[in-house]
Amino acid sequence: QVQLVESGGGLVQAGGSLTLSCAASGRTFSTYTMGWFRQGPGKEREFVAGISRSGVTKYYAGSAKGRSTISRDNAKNTVGLQMNSLKPEDTAVYYCAAKSESVVPTTSSGYAYWGQGIQVTVSS
Repeated sequence: QVQLVESGGGLVQAGGSLTLSCAASGRTFSTYTMGWFRQGPGKEREFVAGISRSGVTKYYAGSAKGRSTISRDNAKNTVGLQMNSLKPEDTAVYYCAAKSESVVPTTSSGYAYWGQGIQVTVSS
């Protein structure tokens, strides 16, 4: 089992950048595939980015591709999401998720563990 805690959210102006971080508990972090999701007001939770256990394989949603970078540090038990050129439509609660398998799921049902979420607000 793993516990996840997100940090780094907040208010940013459109066009700005923000880096989210997710700290995981436990000594087996490297065995978990990690993902970032978001849920905007009145919207369903959607996939943003995912990264394999080794960090070699990465997937991005179309809305994030080219503007976001997912990374992980297995020595520090952290996964990050750097977001650039932020838009007001990026406003959402962002969640870190984990699954103990080699495949990188791109749907929320593919993840077993979730953080509590962190608010990101992009002002126009």
